[in-house]
Amino acid sequence: MSEFSSNDVFTLTTARILPVRPEAVFSAIADPALLKRWWGPNGFSSSFQTFDFRPGGDWIFTLHGPDGTDYPNVCRFIEIVADQRVVIEHLNMHWFELTLSLAPQDGGTRIGWQQRFDSPEACARMAPLCAPSNEQNLDRLASVLVLQPESIGK
Repeated sequence: MSEFSSNDVFTLTTARILPVRPEAVFSAIADPALLKRWWGPNGFSSSFQTFDFRPGGDWIFTLHGPDGTDYPNVCRFIEIVADQRVVIEHLNMHWFELTLSLAPQDGGTRIGWQQRFDSPEACARMAPLCAPSNEQNLDRLASVLVLQPESIGK
C-alpha cells in the first residue's frame, strides 16, 4: 500500500514499504536489465539507448506505449547514494526532478518517490497523468522484487 501526499504545490509524493532490503531495491534501480522490466506505467515497455549510472551520467530511453506510441525521454543522474537515494533530472518535454529515497523499515524498505516540477501549474497539469503512473511504477517494481528476490541485490 502506498502513502500519498501533496502538501507541496510543486511536488507529487508517494511512498511504499517493499518486502526486501534497501540493497535489493537499489539494485533494481541501478541495473538497467532490471530497471527496464518495471520502469513506466502499466502496459508500457522501455528500451534504453544510454544508461550511464553515475552522478552526471545520462539516461536516454524510450517508453513504448500500449498503443504503439513512442515517448522519448532524456534524463541525467544528479545524485546517487548506494542503497539510500537516487536523484534523476528529466530534461525533455516536461522538466522535473525525481528523488527516489530508500530507508530500512519494518523488515523491508520504505521507498519514497518525490517528483518535483518547476511550477505549481506544471505539477497540477501533470498530476492526473503522473500520480497514477507513479503508483503503477511502484506496483511493477514490487512485482519484479518479489518474483526474483534471489537474483537482486547480490
